[in-house]
Amino acid sequence: MTGRLEGLAVLITGTGGGIGRATALACAREGAHVVGCDLNPGPSEETVALVRAAGGTMDAVAPVDLSTPEGAAAWVEEAAALAGGVDVLVNNASAIRFGAIDVLSYEDWSFTMRNELDIVFLVTRAAWPHLVARGGGSVVNVASITATRGAWFMPQNAHGAAKGGVLALTYQLVVEGGAHGIRVNAVSPAMTQTPHTTPMLEDPDGPAEQILSRVPLRRWGQPEDVANAILFLASPESSHVSGANIPVDGGAAVVG
Repeated sequence: MTGRLEGLAVLITGTGGGIGRATALACAREGAHVVGCDLNPGPSEETVALVRAAGGTMDAVAPVDLSTPEGAAAWVEEAAALAGGVDVLVNNASAIRFGAIDVLSYEDWSFTMRNELDIVFLVTRAAWPHLVARGGGSVVNVASITATRGAWFMPQNAHGAAKGGVLALTYQLVVEGGAHGIRVNAVSPAMTQTPHTTPMLEDPDGPAEQILSRVPLRRWGQPEDVANAILFLASPESSHVSGANIPVDGGAAVVG
């Protein structure tokens, strides 16, 4: 371990796989005590086992429903007790439902808002007093390039609106956190190859090739690509960075 997060208590939501798992591994490798959570106990336990096998320190709680005030507060309190406080919060967990504007039900819209935007508010609100008590810290929110542009290959109105809200909340919290030494930033991935997206990316009749043609680096993002950006924003190396939104998209955000 090189110790970029040595001794820090890092809370990460949604650590059962994908970006959350990669971030847990990266932060633990740098000396953090990671506490994760997930809806699914099996994948959550796998991540903990991977971190510990690599010599890192990690605990996790599952199942946890962060979309309720009670669930979010209970996890943060348990995580802070396990890690001895909160220095870094990574809001990664999300759940999405898709559909065109004339098809998507209000129930599916509300589900997406609750599980992509509300959980960021609820978890951050619960962790905020711990960060203030610590004398500062870092919050990293996982947004999306759909927060700032439309997705042409499938309808993502609820997802884009929710992630746009995540960015707006990020910017407001920069102002509210500054006096307390709390930095708040975001990362915005484009298409990233995870267990959830792999079936679509490997479908010969799917939109994968068309999507890839609009990525200047001509490769899919990997969870580790996003985790490395999160690691930078979590670490003291970014001590004067607050209010940044880092695209992790192979250059896709600048393509017309």
